[in-house]
Amino acid sequence: MSGPVGVRIDPGAVRRTLRAAGLRAQRRFSQNFLTDVDVLEAVLAAAAPGPGRSVLEIGPGLGFLTGGLIAAGARVTAVEIDRGMVAHLGETFAPEIAEGALVLVEGDVLDEDLAALVAAPYDVVANLPYHVTSPVLHLLLGGEAVPRPERCVLMVQREVAERVAAPPGAMSYLSVFVQYHAVPSIVRRVPREAFEPAPEVESAVLLLDVRDAGSAGRLPPAMEDSLWRLVQAGFRERRKMLHNVLPRQLPIEPARIAAALEEAGIAGNRRPQTLGVGEWIALLGALGPLPEDRRGRRAPHDQTEPPGPEPARDAAGEPR
Repeated sequence: MSGPVGVRIDPGAVRRTLRAAGLRAQRRFSQNFLTDVDVLEAVLAAAAPGPGRSVLEIGPGLGFLTGGLIAAGARVTAVEIDRGMVAHLGETFAPEIAEGALVLVEGDVLDEDLAALVAAPYDVVANLPYHVTSPVLHLLLGGEAVPRPERCVLMVQREVAERVAAPPGAMSYLSVFVQYHAVPSIVRRVPREAFEPAPEVESAVLLLDVRDAGSAGRLPPAMEDSLWRLVQAGFRERRKMLHNVLPRQLPIEPARIAAALEEAGIAGNRRPQTLGVGEWIALLGALGPLPEDRRGRRAPHDQTEPPGPEPARDAAGEPR
């Protein structure tokens, strides 16, 4: 199989490229290299890079996708944490770096200042290890992401992609967080066999069309912390009814919560996973400013959540 830049891409080609460069997949970086040209082309089609378009690529690895982006005329800033991969990319793309088509950054994207890396408008393309998906989503979509990307095309664990794009009835904290900031869609599912080495789980290509900061349905930045406190409170006991869980998790009298639910048109016996983003916003509007929680708060492990007591987690990293 030949890729979009004329480079052979299949498991054998990936293994040969790694051997020739003196490299190997690093388990500590959760490296799994894409070997399916159809998936590669699907990622490029979703990213839709054009001449002069700025693209932030997270985790370029061996550079197959990087080459496709550059061939389409995009100006690519690639952030790679693996020093060996950085050396390989620097040698492979030396002419493109010299011409300014590629800026190669060695480091962890979570430690980088986005504003110093890219200027708006720009898009993001990434192959994300499971354990950094939530922090990266927070970096790209959260309040400190300046400038915000316009489009994100992310290779993620299939379960996470489905959770992000879930409809009301199957929502999670992550669903609400991402859907508040963007319109998600699953481009395609990707089998384990499309990678070398094969991961233990299936993946999916997730497309996020990021909402403009001034678009309808978005709150002033000062109100967003209250929204995430409210949503997190609901999902701490995701299997419980709202009229039971919210008074336990928020410093608000049950009567006030019952009145707010009624005002927002939300039945108190509904569970948090049934609420869409607009309903959470309506409930916050009915509740008004949330009082300070003095019950001893600490920063949670998952950076997609606002400060609050650490919730129990399920296998996918969501609060139970």
